[in-house]
Amino acid sequence: IVAEGAANALLRVRANGDISTLATFPSRAQGRSTDAVPTAIVVGPDGAYYVSELTGQPFADAAARIYRFVPGHAPEVFLEGFKTVLDIAFGPDGSLYVLQHATGPVFFSGPGVLIRVAPDGTRTTVAEGLIRPTSVVVGPDGTLYVTNRGTSVGAGEVLRLLP
Repeated sequence: IVAEGAANALLRVRANGDISTLATFPSRAQGRSTDAVPTAIVVGPDGAYYVSELTGQPFADAAARIYRFVPGHAPEVFLEGFKTVLDIAFGPDGSLYVLQHATGPVFFSGPGVLIRVAPDGTRTTVAEGLIRPTSVVVGPDGTLYVTNRGTSVGAGEVLRLLP
């Protein structure tokens, strides 16, 4: 399963190379002020797919969403109120970690942040001041790994954050 940002779509790519569209996400053509630009997909504890969105320009505050998708049904907004989401990951306790690439008022300005959304919906900032973070992974013990400076040649690093 592939999140295809340019087409605002979720694609299934089979081993034989066949590609089919599983879902599409809201874009300017459907009355939004921006495109969805899906960036990451993970399987949640409930077996559904969760898809993050970067959004297109103007990258407005609180415009990015996380969708929940079950094949055969339309994507549903699961969470909203984010900005420039590049990656998401579930922790062993069912928390969803949301990695925002930038938080500033213009384009991709300002530091990145990692936000934990607990199963009850409570949001906590786990890491702030990140510089162009690009991905997050949660280890089986709950340790978080974040790529920082992910767009900088020769300067990238992996940060380890203990739970």
